[in-house]
Amino acid sequence: MGKLDGRVALVTGAARGIGAAIARRLSADGAAVALADLDLPGCEALAGELAQAGGRALAIGCDVSDASAVQHMVDATIAGLGQLDILVNNAGIIRDNLLFKMTDDDWDRVIGVHLRGAFLCARAAQKPMVERQYGRIISVSSTSALGNRGQANYSAAKAGIQGLTRTLAIELGKFGITANAVAPGFIDTDMTRATAQRMGVTPEAFAAGASQYISLGRIGQPSEVASVVAFLASDDASYVSGQVIYVAGGPAGILM
Repeated sequence: MGKLDGRVALVTGAARGIGAAIARRLSADGAAVALADLDLPGCEALAGELAQAGGRALAIGCDVSDASAVQHMVDATIAGLGQLDILVNNAGIIRDNLLFKMTDDDWDRVIGVHLRGAFLCARAAQKPMVERQYGRIISVSSTSALGNRGQANYSAAKAGIQGLTRTLAIELGKFGITANAVAPGFIDTDMTRATAQRMGVTPEAFAAGASQYISLGRIGQPSEVASVVAFLASDDASYVSGQVIYVAGGPAGILM
C-alpha cells in the first residue's frame, strides 16, 4: 500500500519540471492526481503516463492568477476524482531583470502567478478541506525568498508565499489542515536553464559554477523536491505545519 492511497492531490504547474516530478511521486505513492497548468497538452500527456503506470489522473487547463479559473479547477478536481485532500501550489514563471529595467508587467505577472495564485488556490481548496476536516496545503517557495539579484519580483513573491503559508497554518489548523512550504535551491529545470541563457552561459557551465557553492557539491533534481513534498502530504507529517523546508543541498544552498 502507498502512503497516499485514497487521497486526491491537485498540483498546479504540473506540465513539466518540479510540478511534473511532484505529480509523478504523489501518484506513485497512491494518490489520484489532478494536473493543472496553462499547458493543457503537457498535462494530458503526463496524465496518460500516470494512467499507464496504474494511477488515476486528470488534466485541467488553468491560469492560477484568474479566480474563476481556479474555482473551476477545484470544482473539476472534485467532480472528476471525488474529493480534494492535497493542494500543491507550484505554478510559477520568471520575468527576471534588474530593478531599474523591471517593468510594471514584469512585477504584476510574477506576483500574480506565484503569490496571488497560491492565495486563490488555497482559498478555493480550503472550503472542501474544512468540510472534510482534513487537508494538506503545500506551496513551493525558493531560496530566492532570501533575496536575489535581478529577481525583485520573484524574491518578493516567494517570500510572500512563506508568510502566506504560516498564516494558513494558523487559521486552518483547527480544521485538521496543515500548511507547509518547500524552498528549493538550484534545481535542474527549464527555469534554471532559462536563467543560464539570460546570463549568457550554457546550462552546464551555470550548474558547474553553482555547484562550487553548494554544500553537497552538486545541483538538485526535481525528484528530490518531490520527495519532501510527498512527506509533507503524507500522514508521516501529521504534526508538521507552518514550516518552510529548504531543499537546497546545504543550510542555504545558493541563490541564482
